[in-house]
Amino acid sequence: MAAPRPAASFRGPSDPLVSVVLGLAVVASSVGGSLGGDSSAPFPWDRVRLPGHVVPLHYHLLIHPNLTTQTFSGTAAIDLTVTRQTSTVILHGKRLHVAWAAVGAQEARVLEHRALEQVALLATEPLRAGHNYTVTIQYAANLSDSFHGFYKSTYRTQEGELRVLAATQFEPTFARMAFPCFDEPAFKARFSVRIRREPKHLALSNMPLMKTVSINPWLVEDHFDTSVKMSTYLVAFIISDFKSISKISSHGVKISVYTVPEKIHQADYALDAAVKLLDFYEDYFSISYPLPKQDLAAIPDFQSGAMENWGLTTYRESALLYDPEKSSASSRLWITMIIAHELAHQWFGNLVTMEWWNDLWLNEGFAKFMEFVSVNVTHPELKVEDYFLTRCFDAMEVDALNSSHPVSTPVEDPAQILEMFDDVSYEKGSCILNMLRDYLTDDVFKAGLVQYLQKYSYQNTKNEDLWDSMTNICPTVGTDKSEHQSDGFCRRNQQSSSNAHWTKGATLDVREMMNTWTLQKGFPLVTVTVRGKNVHLQQEHYMKGAESHSSTGYSWHIPLTYITSKSDAVQRFLMTTKTDVIILPEEVEWIKFNVYSNGYYIVHYEDDGWDHLINLLKENHTAISNNDRASLINNIFQLVRIKKMPISKAFDLTLYLKRETQIMPVLQGMNELVPIYKLMEKRDMDDTEKQLKEYIVKLFKDLIDKQLWSDDGSVSERMLRQSLLLFACMRRYQPCVDKAEEYFVKWQKSNGTLSLPADVKTAVYAVGAQTSEGWDFLLSKYRLHSFSIDKSKIELALSLTRNKDKLQWLLDQGLRGDIIKTQDLPHIIVYVARNPSGYHLAWTFLKENWEKVVEKFELGSNSLAAIVTGVTNQYSTRPQLAQVKEFFGSLEEKSAQLRCIQQAIETIEDNIQWMDRNFEDIKTWLQKNHL
Repeated sequence: MAAPRPAASFRGPSDPLVSVVLGLAVVASSVGGSLGGDSSAPFPWDRVRLPGHVVPLHYHLLIHPNLTTQTFSGTAAIDLTVTRQTSTVILHGKRLHVAWAAVGAQEARVLEHRALEQVALLATEPLRAGHNYTVTIQYAANLSDSFHGFYKSTYRTQEGELRVLAATQFEPTFARMAFPCFDEPAFKARFSVRIRREPKHLALSNMPLMKTVSINPWLVEDHFDTSVKMSTYLVAFIISDFKSISKISSHGVKISVYTVPEKIHQADYALDAAVKLLDFYEDYFSISYPLPKQDLAAIPDFQSGAMENWGLTTYRESALLYDPEKSSASSRLWITMIIAHELAHQWFGNLVTMEWWNDLWLNEGFAKFMEFVSVNVTHPELKVEDYFLTRCFDAMEVDALNSSHPVSTPVEDPAQILEMFDDVSYEKGSCILNMLRDYLTDDVFKAGLVQYLQKYSYQNTKNEDLWDSMTNICPTVGTDKSEHQSDGFCRRNQQSSSNAHWTKGATLDVREMMNTWTLQKGFPLVTVTVRGKNVHLQQEHYMKGAESHSSTGYSWHIPLTYITSKSDAVQRFLMTTKTDVIILPEEVEWIKFNVYSNGYYIVHYEDDGWDHLINLLKENHTAISNNDRASLINNIFQLVRIKKMPISKAFDLTLYLKRETQIMPVLQGMNELVPIYKLMEKRDMDDTEKQLKEYIVKLFKDLIDKQLWSDDGSVSERMLRQSLLLFACMRRYQPCVDKAEEYFVKWQKSNGTLSLPADVKTAVYAVGAQTSEGWDFLLSKYRLHSFSIDKSKIELALSLTRNKDKLQWLLDQGLRGDIIKTQDLPHIIVYVARNPSGYHLAWTFLKENWEKVVEKFELGSNSLAAIVTGVTNQYSTRPQLAQVKEFFGSLEEKSAQLRCIQQAIETIEDNIQWMDRNFEDIKTWLQKNHL
């Protein structure tokens, strides 16, 4: 599953628009009553996980939705095999009314356990070990009102007619809302789906349509081909009036994009990207895509970014639809990455699936990592490699908290499972894989992946299965670099120069190394002390806040890389102990570790180490790469957090940004500096806050002045323009405001028909929304079909008003879901929370509507976490902390224990300490350093 568009304020390349709303969602509407069945008898099972001795082989599903009454009925006939004698069949069901059930030819009694979301069928005679049976269940339910299970979605046509469709979202635990099933990833089976619908509708499922049978004049039944063996969470079906366009890939797979009829002209880009990417993956993995077709469907209501259902991937409209005339460069990058993510899942996740949700990262970390590998080759003009490090910094942000969790971590119930869909599973997962690839080399890494996928096709795996596949690899390519040892291990050739490779001649124990990154939370801080030619290294667990440094005793196997003032050839060293020493061939002026930011660790340079690097940036910043500059900016501010560096030194480093022109260091500079005045905005520190804003604007003034108000340039130049102009206009930098106002007035006079450059729209809309009349005009355009591509930009602009009534209206409408779709409520809440005039409103709104928000988005979901974090992460006063603790403490236990709430409290505590410690120093520094 892909996260929705990241949207934290200027979080890397994805539109500054978008929200770090990673997401899933979950169900709400009570489906009147419950399963039929006998509630008096005791339920024969008491665990969250199902028993393992009844195993499904093949599901025969008949689903009949009624889009008018918004209900559905179904029959599930499941072929099973039994491995030890039993007289009960336990499976999952949630909010289903069971009308009738049978085991074999005998009718069975039905019991329900609502809390466990389980159903028990009691057979009249025992089921014998080694025999196969068929259980049949007839049931009915309501279409869900949330974004999960089998749910309803709506859209309006250009004429304003409301149309209803039904779609599915089953990951992680919601297939049980659509049909009774063994809803755990290891219970793989085949699925034969039939769907009844009105003749005017179109039904889609994972497999191609085989035939359509007419039941009566107003009802037909579609029969879909039998699927390959797969997990329940990957089953999908959609009943709608969508239109499609198609192409055949070079490997003969039919690829189609489905959208609501009026948006089909926005489907071409996605179709071409999907063809290229599917072809790339088939070649890269040396495993054919096993289905005859791959559909990509844009669903009008969708909580996360997208979902990898096998053969029928589903997307938010903004994650799939692209208009070459109107869409921004960041939108093109995001759409390409999301498609790359879902198609990578067709192998990582669908073909080979984690055994249980504790190893979700094997799905998500991989798909996230493969986005970069694939798009780098299929769309080189997007230069995706430039944006990789931002996601690692984002992951470190939460991974530095005590409330973080290991990449692989035990989970049981649905809310805990949902909580796994977070930055640690996705972003950290992809960062440690990238580090491993850098360590093993591309060829060895790829050979290990291919071996893993081939060995475990149609099966389930654990963490260690992957490491074992990586350990005994000698790739056929590049044999000069490695040789097969008699013990079966692959070693680097000992003749190759020691500096080019890791520890000479050592067996690469990938499992031992990677366990340090996946089985313990957090990441290392490496402290570097140079004494002549000797470089002393020390590692410790980096942790924010609590005075608990190195108390965890964790240690990592860190593949260190470095360059020096004397040599830009990357040197490599595997650090496996708490302390170590590297001896250089000669003394150097400066040394920079973690080259290109390929490693998931941060570095502190003791004594005058930082001074030399700050000086290097001042004198000759292009001597090191864009990513190395961005990582120095990130690392020094992280060191301020744990009192290893004074804030004045971090600000000294930022002075060089006056000459910086590249997107990653510029955005990283903003990522560090903007949140500091955002903290001040919520504490009424007007003078210093104003000085800091002026400092940041002056820092980037030359670069802002150079920006063209057009769509010219490379993708990264266009994305930088979009971020810089929005930033400058919102900081009231006059030349920017004047230009944006001029554009807005012309656009308003043309009644919105004037075509604005896609990358400057955000800034123009944001300035226009500052007046009441401009705000109302933007809202009138937001409601029109012709502006569907601009919806997210207009939402952001509308949320930047200082008018509290208008901000409250946005929040209320987002919850109502009529004018503003509820799928967009998470970012609306976060946008309003970031607005100095809106943060009280957002907090009050969250408190008053907590139950409704949970019902819509589900406990544990990333959407909920994004809201909680986004509303509270700029608080830095003790009264704010007390309010947050009091509200969340008053909730029932399951809510109060959510990880996102622990993270929110820790973040505020850390912010309080940070402001207490650094505010006066920032004030002094700003008075001394006038640009």
